[in-house]
Amino acid sequence: MNTAAKLGSYVLGLAVVFGGALGAGKVVGPIGAPPAEDHAAMAMPAEQAKSDTPGGLQVSENGYTLNALTTAIKPGEPTDFQFTVIGPDGRPVTDYQVEHDKKLHFIVASRDLTSFQHLHPVEAGGGVWSVKLTLPEAGAYRAFADFAPTGGSGLTLGTDLSVAGAYQPKALPPVSRTATVDGYTVTLEGDLLPGKASKLTLKVGKDGKPVTDLQPYLGAYGHLVALRAKDLAYLHVHPEAGEKAGPEITFYAEVPSGGDYRLFLDFQHQDKVRTADFTAEAAPATAGTPAAEDTHGH
Repeated sequence: MNTAAKLGSYVLGLAVVFGGALGAGKVVGPIGAPPAEDHAAMAMPAEQAKSDTPGGLQVSENGYTLNALTTAIKPGEPTDFQFTVIGPDGRPVTDYQVEHDKKLHFIVASRDLTSFQHLHPVEAGGGVWSVKLTLPEAGAYRAFADFAPTGGSGLTLGTDLSVAGAYQPKALPPVSRTATVDGYTVTLEGDLLPGKASKLTLKVGKDGKPVTDLQPYLGAYGHLVALRAKDLAYLHVHPEAGEKAGPEITFYAEVPSGGDYRLFLDFQHQDKVRTADFTAEAAPATAGTPAAEDTHGH
């Protein structure tokens, strides 16, 4: 997949806590499904809600382990990247639930958060997943497998990837309310609040006019991934059912701490998927919000 996906017209939302990307997907459902009744309470499976560890920070969780089979990646060269998910029985998992039209979503981001790819591997047999992966330059990357095994809860497992060569990390892009991509302008309204469901509304326009004919992509008009700066804690949010085809779409996202975050919005228009990216800052946690590391400092 490129890097992008869809959006919707009026406010609709989903409250999600870091840790259960596909758990969130199960609450949302496909376009046209009845809306969830309680955003905050239904955002994650109970067993994940008990964990204080954000999604994507662990290579193993609940007996499942992300196992990269490909170790050598050259900068700028397409690589047939393969991996498995090892289950509690010690064998590669072969049965997955379909979440947002796919059994597994695969996200790869550079450690400096200036490169982002949302990919969809194919099953090569025997529990092996394969995806054509091109990492643009030397450096450190983080890969996330976002899935739900059949009969189990949604998980996000992460592993580090390294591309050999001279590497100079880039500075985190400055905080901004506007992003441009391929002639489209996307504006962000709302603020991230640690420990609370934050309303984020994104509006898509082109040539000074609102886009009102966004196309569904992977079961929704928009997909939003948030990565916390420094440790790359992961959150994948989908809009609630019933949204219209633009220009607005609203998400409810709950971040675990104050600090800097990178937001990546996928949307589809005129049969092409695009990604708009933002840097946003969550205010430091105040009394009454969960204690968490403050990652701000850029």
